[in-house]
Amino acid sequence: MGVEESAMKILVTGGGGFLGKAVCARLLAAGHEVASFSRKHHEDLDVDQLQGDLRDYAAISSAVAGRDAIVHCGAKAGQWGVTHEFYGINVLGTDNVIRACREHGVRRLVHTSSPSVVHNGQDLDGVDESAPYAKHFTGNYPRTKAEAEKRVLAANSAELATVALRPHLIWGPGDPHFLPRIIGRARAGRMRLIGPPGKRIDTLYIDNAAEAHLLAVQRLEPGSPIAGRAYFLTQDDPHTTDETLNALLAAAGLPPETRRVPFALAKVAAAVVEGAYRLASARSEPPLTRMVVEHGGTAHWFDISAARRDLGYHPKVSTEEGLRRLSEHLASQEHA
Repeated sequence: MGVEESAMKILVTGGGGFLGKAVCARLLAAGHEVASFSRKHHEDLDVDQLQGDLRDYAAISSAVAGRDAIVHCGAKAGQWGVTHEFYGINVLGTDNVIRACREHGVRRLVHTSSPSVVHNGQDLDGVDESAPYAKHFTGNYPRTKAEAEKRVLAANSAELATVALRPHLIWGPGDPHFLPRIIGRARAGRMRLIGPPGKRIDTLYIDNAAEAHLLAVQRLEPGSPIAGRAYFLTQDDPHTTDETLNALLAAAGLPPETRRVPFALAKVAAAVVEGAYRLASARSEPPLTRMVVEHGGTAHWFDISAARRDLGYHPKVSTEEGLRRLSEHLASQEHA
C-alpha cells in the first residue's frame, strides 16, 4: 500500500510536549497529515496547531472532527499537584477524547499510558502485561493514568479500536522532565541513590517511543490483534538504577553518584516532607516525594515480548547510541 493510499489525518493531543513533538515528527515523516491539540502554541512544532484544554469538550470535539486517528499523548504529569487537576485532565480529559471519537466516527485511538499504573511499591522484575493494576498509589499521576487507561481499553469496540501504550522513563535530547531533574539534583548536591544496589530498571529513548506510536497507529483497527490491549515499551536493555543514572550524568559531563540512602529511611523522610508541604498548602513540588522514593528504590523493568510480536516494535536506537546523541546535544547546549 502506498503512502497516498495509507495516509491518515491524525490528531495528536499534547503535541507540544516532549513525546508529542516526537510523535508528530514521526507521523509526518511517514506521510500522514498531522495536527496537534495543546494548551499553547509551540514555535518549534511544524504542524497545524489547535489550542485548547482537554477538559473543554467543545474544543476537543472540534479538534477531533474529520480525523482518521487520534494519538492521545496529552496529560498532566508530575509527582505533586492538586488532585482535581490530575483527575480533570487525565481522566475526564480522556473521557472527552473517547466521547469525541464516538461522536465523529473516528475508528482509531492510541492512548499514551504509563507503566506506573502497575507499580504497587514493590519490585517489578521482568513482568508482562498480565501484571494487575496497582491497588496502592503514592501519587495522583499513576492513580489517574490507571483510571484513564481502564476507560480507554473498555471503550474498545467494533466502531472504535483502542490501544494503550506504556512507555517507560522516556529520555533523550530535548527532555524537559526526567533528565533536567536528575542533572539539577546532581549539580545541587542533592542526588542520592536509594535502597540496596542491584535493582534493575529499563528506560526508553525518545525516537523509539515515537516509532512505537507510529506502529500502533498503522496496526490499529477494529478487530485487530492489538485492539483493546496495553503494551509495555522499553529499550529492552535493563541495567541497575546506579548504572542508568550515572550513564545519564556522564552524558551531561557530571561525575557518578555513589552516595546512598536506605530505602526505609528515604520513605519516612518523604512522608514527613510531603506532610509538611500539605500542612503549608504549598503548591511547589517537595524536594522528596514517596513516589520518587518508591520508583528510585525498586526494580522496574518489563517483558516487551507482546510489543515485539503484535506491534512489530524493536528499539531501533540502542541505549549506547541514544547516550551518544544525548551527550552531543547537551554539549551543543552548553556552547550555544
